[in-house]
Amino acid sequence: MEKIIEVNQLVKSFGNKTALKNVSFDIQKGETFGFLGPSGSGKTTTIKILTSQLLQTAGDVKVFGQTLSKKKNPAMMQRIGILTDNSGLYDRLSIYDNLQLFCRLYDVAEQRIDEVLDQVNLLKDKNTVVKSLSKGMKQRVTLARAIIHKPDLLFLDEPTSALDPVNSKHIHEGLRKLNAEGTTIFLTTHDMTEAEDLCDRVAFLHNGEVQALDTPQNLRLQYADPSITVLLKDKQSVSLEKDEAGAEQIYQWMKNGELLSIHSNEPTLGDIFVKLTGRAL
Repeated sequence: MEKIIEVNQLVKSFGNKTALKNVSFDIQKGETFGFLGPSGSGKTTTIKILTSQLLQTAGDVKVFGQTLSKKKNPAMMQRIGILTDNSGLYDRLSIYDNLQLFCRLYDVAEQRIDEVLDQVNLLKDKNTVVKSLSKGMKQRVTLARAIIHKPDLLFLDEPTSALDPVNSKHIHEGLRKLNAEGTTIFLTTHDMTEAEDLCDRVAFLHNGEVQALDTPQNLRLQYADPSITVLLKDKQSVSLEKDEAGAEQIYQWMKNGELLSIHSNEPTLGDIFVKLTGRAL
């Protein structure tokens, strides 16, 4: 499988402060990869390095098999889409006119504008001037701009942070479609449900270091409580070990018609986040 991103022993320092400490990971072509962690853990710094906005202090970084110095080639950069908290828009222009400029920049047919605006649920607002938009609407315009050229690699830094659940769901559907068409996605988010729904693998970053990296399912199993919780018809909740005695007790409850439900005690990604970082979401 082709590796789109390769990061090996990445270090980034700002004066006496080390923001990233020997960070290593790789991302396969077609993956949606979640980079999770508390504010200040180094997620945005990593994106800025991977998109040539910052230089690393040490370590090796490759994108599309090329070092960062070669990635500054305009043809290479056109394969990338970026949404970060500083994605500027032209406030005096309409949504449509903003996207029209980027169509010309990327040599994309203007009919693509309506397609991406439909994906971000803004088609009916395309003639609205950007300065009159809410924060959430601006967030959706910057996302439309980031995907208008159907990039091979898409960086999303908190893409739904200012959105309501309806528009977040609309964005997720668009991202799944883009990913199915071949776009590799690098996602940072504080929404653990979003990460679990969208990501093939996730990495937890804390204090500049990767604390865990795997699929959401494998991480839940790794950090699972080795017990089962049973809810009986009298509403009594009972915890049992996953052993022969526990199985026999469950069998008896089932036989007697007393069993209402069985739950394995697997944590959510949010639970794992708190365990690894010691920080609340």
